[in-house]
Amino acid sequence: MPHLIQGLTAVGRVVQRALALSVAATLLSCGCSRPPAREVSREEAVVWKPLGSWSGRGNLQTESFVGLTGSLRMHWQTKNESPKGKGSFRLVLHSAISGRELQEPVDHEGVGEGTEYVAEDPRVFFLSAESSNLDWSFSVEEAVFGSRAASPGK
Repeated sequence: MPHLIQGLTAVGRVVQRALALSVAATLLSCGCSRPPAREVSREEAVVWKPLGSWSGRGNLQTESFVGLTGSLRMHWQTKNESPKGKGSFRLVLHSAISGRELQEPVDHEGVGEGTEYVAEDPRVFFLSAESSNLDWSFSVEEAVFGSRAASPGK
């Protein structure tokens, strides 16, 4: 019987060693593997690309400009009204192909300023400024749409 007990003890040691080696191999393979890929979240972004700016007194027709997205933003300002109470400013968006009026984003009396947004089909545009008795300035920007990686805290 002592041989049997010694044999079982030897088998038990072999099983323990095999189990220990298996656990060690598993732990080592987990420690050496590549970390799981992080999912990069994306958020929509809009960048405003300048298309032109103009200033003057009286009437003006701008040169043509291309609107690739048709999403436009116009900043405008009027000042130096003379005589007081007699100034007017009108800004009209036209198709540069047909010349037809598309939209009138600004129709303002007197001194002021603002930002107007226009949504049109992409095309070639021009603007006409109609003004009396004041100085004016305006700029046109186009929305460029895309996406960017979100900040780590999001």
